[in-house]
Amino acid sequence: MRIYRLGDEGTEILDIQHRLIELGFTLPPAENGTFADETREAVRAFQAQRSLRVDGIVGPDTWGQLVEAGFRLGDRTLYLHAPFLRGDDVRTLQRKLDALGFDPGKQDGVYGQATDAAVREFQRNVGDDVDGVVGLHTIASIARMRPLEDAPGRGLVREVEELRSIQGRIQGVVIAIDPGHGSAEHGDADIHLALARALAAELARLGARPQILRDADEDPAPSRAAMANELGATICVSLHLGEGVPESSGPTCSYFGSQNTHSPAGRQLAELILEELEHELRLRGRLQRLTASMLRETRMPAVQVEALAASNEIEAALLRAPDATTRIGRSIAEGVRRFFED
Repeated sequence: MRIYRLGDEGTEILDIQHRLIELGFTLPPAENGTFADETREAVRAFQAQRSLRVDGIVGPDTWGQLVEAGFRLGDRTLYLHAPFLRGDDVRTLQRKLDALGFDPGKQDGVYGQATDAAVREFQRNVGDDVDGVVGLHTIASIARMRPLEDAPGRGLVREVEELRSIQGRIQGVVIAIDPGHGSAEHGDADIHLALARALAAELARLGARPQILRDADEDPAPSRAAMANELGATICVSLHLGEGVPESSGPTCSYFGSQNTHSPAGRQLAELILEELEHELRLRGRLQRLTASMLRETRMPAVQVEALAASNEIEAALLRAPDATTRIGRSIAEGVRRFFED
């Protein structure tokens, strides 16, 4: 999709503004159809609420979640569909099922196989028709159970248990590597691919089986999370460069998480990689929750790594060093090794 930002005009901007207003944001009539300052601030506030990158730009992740935020449980019938249904109604359903002990998988707002299985198990337990269809009757049945939605969900407990089972040795482990932006999007595509290759070389040296999700002349497919899932990867590492950050920012490592839930394994992996990058680059970094699609839609623990910001002069100079990609790749690989072996 097209990227919308400050200064853009048209019916698409008006659509974005209407969605923001419906979600409770206030915008002046003078900005109707124009992506001006207050529209940008409303987008930034929405992104912060949704654990998205706060940049005031409406790209695929922000647009998708603007659409999803408009759905409330009961607005529509939910069921397993191709493509999967997405929305805040699905996320609410997942949270309620999880609180009742029916594991819908990651609380990602995507009505996939795990959510369908949880719905059917719930229906079986309460004596309803087991059809995987969530209409008003099933919603009422769930409400009667009074789920305690602030309690730790079964999904979090399951992931902690799975974490113990995958940790041991890195040898033979399939690791998906996403090189981030492609040539049509950004001029730094070559750096992303160089980082991916350096990381793959280090992981292979450690005995893992790295798989890079795109080639040199390809843009990243919107389905690259599905590609990682199809590989049966044990973890996924998505590589990016920090964007639009003029001040020194240091490395940023992100894992799937929203205000209501997160990935414990993803957080642990992100913490270990961040420690290694901070030590290697001698820069203080940050750990953050994100609901970006690459973290949200992968079925395995996943992290997004922004080692340096190319828009920052100091960090851009570090990137230009002849051994920069090797050093960064080695640091990320060491964090991955510690995740499996420490």
